[in-house]
Amino acid sequence: MRTLDPLLQPYDLRTIRLRNRVVSTSHEPAYSEDGMPKDRYLRYHLEKARGGVGLTMIGGSAVVSPDSPPAFGNLLLYRDEIVGWLRRLTDAVHEQGAAVMCQVTHLGRRSTDDTADWLPLVYPSAQREPAHRAFPKVAEPWDLDRIVRDYADAAARCQAAGLDGIELEAYGHLLDGFLSPLTNDRDDAYGGDLAGRAAFPRRVIRAVREAVGPDFVVGIRMSMDEDLPGGLGRAEALAALRAYVADGIDFLSVIKGTIESDAHLAKVIPSMGTPSAPFLEFAGGIKRELDIPVMHASRISDVATARYAVREGLLDLVGMTRAQIADPHLVRKLADGDEDRIRPCVGANYCLDAIYASGDAKCIHNPATGRELTLPHLIQPAARARTAVVVGAGPAGLEAARVLGERGHRVVVLEAADVPGGQILLGAASPRRRDLVGIVDWRVSEAKLAGVEFRYGVYAEEGDVLAYDPDVVVVATGGLPNRTFLAEGQNLVLDTWDVMDGAARPRGDVLVYDDHGAEPAMDAAELLAGSGARVEIVTPERMLAVKVGGMNSPAYLRAFAEHDVRTTLAYRLRAVRRTDDGRLEAELFSEYAEHSVRRVVDHVVVEHGTLPNDALYLALRAGSSNGGEVDHAALIGGRPQDVVRNPDGRYQLFRIGDAVSSRTIHAAVYDALRLCITV
Repeated sequence: MRTLDPLLQPYDLRTIRLRNRVVSTSHEPAYSEDGMPKDRYLRYHLEKARGGVGLTMIGGSAVVSPDSPPAFGNLLLYRDEIVGWLRRLTDAVHEQGAAVMCQVTHLGRRSTDDTADWLPLVYPSAQREPAHRAFPKVAEPWDLDRIVRDYADAAARCQAAGLDGIELEAYGHLLDGFLSPLTNDRDDAYGGDLAGRAAFPRRVIRAVREAVGPDFVVGIRMSMDEDLPGGLGRAEALAALRAYVADGIDFLSVIKGTIESDAHLAKVIPSMGTPSAPFLEFAGGIKRELDIPVMHASRISDVATARYAVREGLLDLVGMTRAQIADPHLVRKLADGDEDRIRPCVGANYCLDAIYASGDAKCIHNPATGRELTLPHLIQPAARARTAVVVGAGPAGLEAARVLGERGHRVVVLEAADVPGGQILLGAASPRRRDLVGIVDWRVSEAKLAGVEFRYGVYAEEGDVLAYDPDVVVVATGGLPNRTFLAEGQNLVLDTWDVMDGAARPRGDVLVYDDHGAEPAMDAAELLAGSGARVEIVTPERMLAVKVGGMNSPAYLRAFAEHDVRTTLAYRLRAVRRTDDGRLEAELFSEYAEHSVRRVVDHVVVEHGTLPNDALYLALRAGSSNGGEVDHAALIGGRPQDVVRNPDGRYQLFRIGDAVSSRTIHAAVYDALRLCITV
């Protein structure tokens, strides 16, 4: 019966037969090296091919011209040397049965002019993009002639590399910059009515088609409704697309909206707390108007929704892009009847935010994604089974238990609480972020399948651990809220844990002090404001929530605007004192002007990360063979931990996650995977 699954049916995309309907649509993980898709880039896409995807699309915004400088690791299609690198990747993906295409674009104003060759950006108008902030030059006729040639040459390079096709990008970049009446205020032949605004994109499409011939697949990813006052609407988009099809376009990848700002981008690529597949019915309506194949990807993160999209004829091909960042073996598991074992995409959008924060994409709970050269997605059994005790069932402990269990070891998890999850449960207490529990549920399920034993309500002490006569002990006891930064009044303040676990529900005037810059203080402020408190957020940083990226900040900022949350930047909380009338006085200090101001409020909530809950680790250290030491070179190199500081030690001892220091979910699971994969 599984062969009747609509997702697993083959599909003929013009000259290409795809083995199924699942696509990893164009995106840029920023894994390139020198603008080339070298080994890391290849292995990332190869893993999805091995995992069963029908079509993987590379080069999210691969650029055609030097005056379209990379904004986030874009491939450089204007260099001849890329042909060989593309050929290596294409051949490898083809060997695994998948097709591969490349997205081709000129970024227009969506970049910066103070990088790479420092050329001015070009655009149909002199309008600045809010997101990247550069002021573009109005493109002259000679610019357009040159860029048309660059598109054609880039397409020819893709064809020479053996790719199955290309996709032109037309949302937020140069092509749609001409088409949209909102961004095209030209008074020459390339402006004015729809025919004028479509003239330059049509020149590009015709040049590309002439360069690659009639049989090479050329598609377009295009906004079919910018959903902005004065922007490109559905009717004009359809009219333009029909002209594009006459010029040589073979398929459409549907976008609704635009990406000029963080607020708009977050709507196009929705995060957790938003409806599943919000534009699927819109895409289906577009498909009914067309005679070419249609694909679409926007928060289609589960197999049931993807199956519905294909079965009901809303899409020909369904993009499950972030879902395959979380689990590149999604299609294989589906085909094998293991749909319930697919690692879920929780919609955290850490994958996109990490590109700007740390330079490349990372899945919040699959640390092997992007690290395929050093870490496996599929765990192999160890040569011999050992007994392991994992203390703590937060993300670090659960990942350690899963990996050790799949390695074939005898594993028991001791958890003080009556449920697993650790600090993830605090974040998931925000209704908008409840999908974070998927990180917990999947690991518990996978660990149990591997034979891991869970014991809850056990506040483990040294004797509890040693009773199992372990060979390996992994301490993942997490951390506890850190108030030690506050010189005066530590006992008067609440912390974000108090708010998120329901221990306190402050009312009235509440000052939320954030000396962390990540999600916890934002979650607490949003929850408090939504429950009626009058909230002021104070941070010593020069911007709010410095660690929260552009994909996740819009939801917080929307909530803060709705509830009139006040923000104060560049002030540090020094002290909190009780006033005569029982309220609290918060002393705030500016390091820039070196003076203090005071706020009188009903409650102060602080966020300064956590301190390691390390008492058990310290108690176990003397009896361990390694004294808790980690060989960093071995850890980084993927080799077993062989440190011996105490030859009489009975067990190896390690600590991971926030039991080491206050960090992130991704850091916790990465700690656990790379340590335990060698045990």
